[in-house]
Amino acid sequence: MSHIVFYEKPGCGGNARQRAVLEAAGHTLERRNLLTAHWTRERLLDFLWALPVAQWFNRTAPRVTRGEVMPEQLDAEAALALLLAEPLLIRRPLMQRDDGERLVGFDTAEVERFLGPLRPGQVPTGTTSATDTGASANAGHPSSPTRKQPLPASLEGCAGLSPTAGCRTPV
Repeated sequence: MSHIVFYEKPGCGGNARQRAVLEAAGHTLERRNLLTAHWTRERLLDFLWALPVAQWFNRTAPRVTRGEVMPEQLDAEAALALLLAEPLLIRRPLMQRDDGERLVGFDTAEVERFLGPLRPGQVPTGTTSATDTGASANAGHPSSPTRKQPLPASLEGCAGLSPTAGCRTPV
């Protein structure tokens, strides 16, 4: 299992569900406050550089849902300036493994590629051979006794609330 630096918004229900999934899979988390971390341009780009600019943003941030910030209309420099000034706009969680690899957001398939199966005995999404993970050959089959209900495709932000609702916790 991995040790993960987990940047979150304290009190966010979505981040709490994400942490619970990771911890249940046996990962250890070093929780950090995304809003008060001392971000620099370079440090934030270490997480974001591989993604399209629009994917840098938390879609449930109040300024985004109100249409005050339109990520698709921003270039990288303008977007980075906004994110550094207002960390609430940063897509979360930000995760970093001990080997330095980083991930933005909590798309289940991406998290499984980053960390391995999120459920014991489960073949990671996109894996065709159970031998790659050490799981039994039947682990990915729907009738397998170790197979549980699949995780949602995404546990991003405050998943479970309406797409336009923000977290219920104060900023």
